[in-house]
This record gives sequence, C-alpha cells and structure tokens, in this order.
Amino acid sequence: MVRTLATEQFFPRSIGEVFPFFADAGNLERITPPILRFRIVTPLPIEMRQGALIDYRLRLRGVPMRWRTRISVWEPPHRFVDEQVRGPYRLWRHTHTFEERDGGTLCRDVVEYRVPLDALVHGPLVGPDLARIFAFRRQALDEVFGLAPV
Repeated sequence: MVRTLATEQFFPRSIGEVFPFFADAGNLERITPPILRFRIVTPLPIEMRQGALIDYRLRLRGVPMRWRTRISVWEPPHRFVDEQVRGPYRLWRHTHTFEERDGGTLCRDVVEYRVPLDALVHGPLVGPDLARIFAFRRQALDEVFGLAPV
C-alpha cells in the first residue's frame, strides 16, 4: 500500500531566500530530530542536481541504518524530488515544491511511501514516527526563518 504524507508551511520570505536553504543538503541535519542521530555521509558541499546521490546514517528506534537518496527531479527554485535508493522503506518519494504567494513562499512536502509489513507497523510505529519527524521539521524551519515564538 502506498501512503501519502502531505504538509505545507508558509514563510513571509521570498522564494530566493527560502529555496537556497532547502537546496543545501547540509541543512538536513538542522531540521531532523536529534533522536534520529541523522548524519550526512556524502562529503559536503553536495552539488544538488538531477541524479545527485546523498548517503546518510541514522537510527530508527535505536536501530542503525544507512539511507541513500537520489535527486530525481531538480527544477530550482520551484521543485525538487528525492527518492530512496537504499533504506528502510519499500518506496520513499519526497516532492518539495515552492510557490511565491502573498508576499512570501508556500512550501509543500508530499511524501509517498511504502513500508514492509504495513498493516503491522504503520499504525503503531511508522505513522506516528513520521508525524513527529515532520512536526520537528516545522518547528525547526520556523526557527530558521525567524518565525518561532519568542
């Protein structure tokens, strides 16, 4: 079963200010919860382009794993897609879009994913974990763009 997680977040900043942050793979660690112990293994800086490969190490529920993604679509400053080449999911396709709107930038994330043993693990584990990861990401991005409450 292919599942979808969709989020959006508005920043009162130009697309020219917002997109470069997302285009820098080095910023991923900053917006990923520390509990995942997420580390980029590919030497930085990474030239973002279609076909670029990025390797990571992380821990999911304490289990160490490696993850590799490929940038399958690169259309700056409006869209890019990263897809898992190797990792814990049967499918992971993360589409990032950026749209100028109302004096700022609307950022959307749409993740299509499949997990092994979906009926057993999605409800109690994967779904809640992804919700927490993306909630952390939202808060971290608010801080990056100066929108977090003081």
